[in-house]
Amino acid sequence: MISALDISTSGLIAQRERLTTISQNIANMSSLRDANGRIGPYKAKHVILETDHQLATSSGAAGVKVAEVRENDVEPKRRWQPDHPLAIKDGKWKGYVEYPNVDMTEQFVDALEASRAYESNVGVIEMTKNMTSQTLRILA
Repeated sequence: MISALDISTSGLIAQRERLTTISQNIANMSSLRDANGRIGPYKAKHVILETDHQLATSSGAAGVKVAEVRENDVEPKRRWQPDHPLAIKDGKWKGYVEYPNVDMTEQFVDALEASRAYESNVGVIEMTKNMTSQTLRILA
């Protein structure tokens, strides 16, 4: 039963990382500078999960872990604002300002999915705790 707790805990950690990343995406929807202060629109990130074989059980169940957090490679949204201080000065997009291409609907759906997965893992932990408690009552 301890391995069930470990597997569910790994799921909680992974979903928490997803929710943190989604929160950052939503918070930076209108950021025109990157994390280092350089001019350029914020690029949304997404979490890549993978199986954690270190938590594998004899029955074949395994945990999950964050493999990496990737930046989305999408074109920024461009708006014609030639008087804006961050407008592109030359080239094909002269006079345009680049804005992050973060889709609020996509972020909300991802947040809902991550929240439901988090809740499911909490439910499994509660069930495991109840089963352990009942087992100890039977044995005592």
